[in-house]
Amino acid sequence: MRRPRPITPAPGQESVWDYPRPPRVEPVAERITIRLGGHLIADTRGAVRVLETSHPPVYYLPIVDFVPGALVDAPGGSFCEFKGAARYFDVRSGETLRQEAAWNYPHPAPGFEALMDRVAVYAAQMDECTVGEEIAVPQPGGFYGGWVTSAVVGPFKGVPGSLGW
Repeated sequence: MRRPRPITPAPGQESVWDYPRPPRVEPVAERITIRLGGHLIADTRGAVRVLETSHPPVYYLPIVDFVPGALVDAPGGSFCEFKGAARYFDVRSGETLRQEAAWNYPHPAPGFEALMDRVAVYAAQMDECTVGEEIAVPQPGGFYGGWVTSAVVGPFKGVPGSLGW
């Protein structure tokens, strides 16, 4: 499939088509929060983001910045050709449970060591995920874990017809 036509970013925006492949990991200056079940379950200024061509950023928060009991080991896993073997977590807040809604890389591949002891969540399965003061929108398609904010433009992998991007 041909590469789509990237949207031209406005001042202060980034095009996901300028992100590298293999991906890059970089620190995040903004405060990141996650709410589930009506409660704040994670709050950090220590996140990193993974930037990969055609994908909105995936935010990884330090495990220690989740409230105790929010992350519960879940069965299964997956493999990323760049980051290595992932394990999954169920995410819990009070009576609310989202199965396999978070993941991390306990032994990340070389170049991705910054992901160790950090967790990413699917924004679509949370009540709210914020980057700075902005509520993030889940990456289209449900398979990928990127968070879309006004700071990034696409088109984004995950929309119908994007499988071969």
